[in-house]
Amino acid sequence: MQIRETSISGLVEIFPRVFEDERGFFFESYNEQLFKKLNLPTNFVQDNQSFSRKGVVRGLHFQKSPFSQGKLVRVISGRVLDVAVDIRPDSPTFGQHEIFELRSDTHNIAYIPEGFAHGFAALEDTIFSYKCTNVYNKESESGILWNDPDLGINWGVENPIVSEKDVILPDFKTIIAEIKASYK
Repeated sequence: MQIRETSISGLVEIFPRVFEDERGFFFESYNEQLFKKLNLPTNFVQDNQSFSRKGVVRGLHFQKSPFSQGKLVRVISGRVLDVAVDIRPDSPTFGQHEIFELRSDTHNIAYIPEGFAHGFAALEDTIFSYKCTNVYNKESESGILWNDPDLGINWGVENPIVSEKDVILPDFKTIIAEIKASYK
């Protein structure tokens, strides 16, 4: 596997070694020994999978501490713009975001550490998979408005399809105090 560091500490893009021939392909999307060697988490406790139609935007979601989740995300079929926003109050990149284009044909993977809000836009019909370092906890669920102008995220889709729940999430300025209290 090759790792691409980003400008935000802890947030990385992973390119697995893919073996292809006339039958198809094979690659390891997770290997505990290798992840330990690369100083990546190995304590994944929940796997999730979703299907999104082209144009769907999901996010920006996070769980407040102590139920924060790190996520190892990848596309099984399709293509997304994957967005991670740094919400770690003591981070020098607090409020900044990184965008990955995750594709089933390149098999790239992103690791999003605890302390990030996460979302994605389906650029085509997509099956999306993510491994989480903590279990889902409804009481700690929170989020940031996906199209907050202060974040300036270009989701890459026209006329996005967004859930009712995501449309009413607070903007970043409104939720900063809650975020800071959650990560003390």
